Amino acid sequence: MVQSGIGLAPYASDPAKTRGRLVAPSASPTRSDFQRDRDRIIHSAAFRRLQHKTQVFLHHEGHHYRTRLTHTLEVSQIARSIARALQLNEDLAEAVALAHDLGHTPFGHAGERVLADCMAPWGGFDHNVQALRVVTVLENRYAGHDGLNLTWETLEGILKHNGPLVDRAGNPVGRYEREGIPAGIDAIPAREDLMLWSHAGLEAQAAAIADDIAYNAHDIDDAARAGLLLIEDLVDVPMVGPIATEVLREWPDLERGRQIHEVQRRLITRTIEDVITESEARIARAAPQSADAVRTCGRTLIGFSAAIAGEERAFKAFMFSRVYRSEDVMRPVLTSEAVVARLFDAYLKSGDMPGRWGRGYAMAENDKDKARIVCDFVAGMTDPFALDEHQRLFDDRPEFR
Repeated sequence: MVQSGIGLAPYASDPAKTRGRLVAPSASPTRSDFQRDRDRIIHSAAFRRLQHKTQVFLHHEGHHYRTRLTHTLEVSQIARSIARALQLNEDLAEAVALAHDLGHTPFGHAGERVLADCMAPWGGFDHNVQALRVVTVLENRYAGHDGLNLTWETLEGILKHNGPLVDRAGNPVGRYEREGIPAGIDAIPAREDLMLWSHAGLEAQAAAIADDIAYNAHDIDDAARAGLLLIEDLVDVPMVGPIATEVLREWPDLERGRQIHEVQRRLITRTIEDVITESEARIARAAPQSADAVRTCGRTLIGFSAAIAGEERAFKAFMFSRVYRSEDVMRPVLTSEAVVARLFDAYLKSGDMPGRWGRGYAMAENDKDKARIVCDFVAGMTDPFALDEHQRLFDDRPEFR
């Protein structure tokens, strides 16, 4: 039989104490509830589609660049490492990490920006809320229910792994103060209120910081592979500079790709260790005695130390100017934005979508409902399928090179 709570800290999420699923499942003698969540996510169609969705560099530009899927797997591995060190529930941390990008569009953040603009008249677009729509509404493979029927804790982690959306009075916080609360949250089916004002459990917080660690490291590797960075360019960059200097001193004649990999490997190790040390100290100060105490403590308990957090912000600023806004990256980004915008507009006018999407559009009672169906369809596309649809609708297949 499955054993729960063994080896877990008191502030960890215990699957035996889950708030449950919307539809009660049959009992499993071999898997905990969080293990079942993880498995349902891995076997979903949305998870498979991540292999053909852009991370930073368009997936067809080279077979060795990260995709949303390979990024997700790296985040999952790092989240488990942090969870294990802090005696959290590794399975829940893994489930949240595996699901955290299921709501992402084709062509990376470019597609997300376009859908946010297109959906502005109808409540906007948010990839975390879209991920919840995927796992609660859009994945329809089970005989007894729509969605994946995940536990409350996994749903909460998907929605709030980056922090609360509102304060206790219901006022938006963080980026939601500028952008507003995304439409559709009220329609998310869950066993209990997802408490938008509270922090997520520590497992979701571990997945969130693992996301930062993963893309900081792998974007260096991909940028170097694309010819946008040399290891010498990193020597004076905060956070990664001392590591690059070490590698050049210890391995001056090593092949360039292996030098960059050594930088990447050491960066992952050191930032994970920093997170563990800092989080242990924060947890000790807050002294939560349950997962619910974590949610109501009023602050994030898993994160970088102040020193590394400052260096990480400076590192991201460097990557933004040197990589993310470089001509080599921006040229295909602008092209992909045009693809997504044209597809959205065409579907909204015609409803020319296959299967249940077209049927749903035909049954929609107003423009808002039609726009949401189009948004769901476009957000779920892979990069190649979006290009195929663009070819079908406009007799044009954009060239990104």
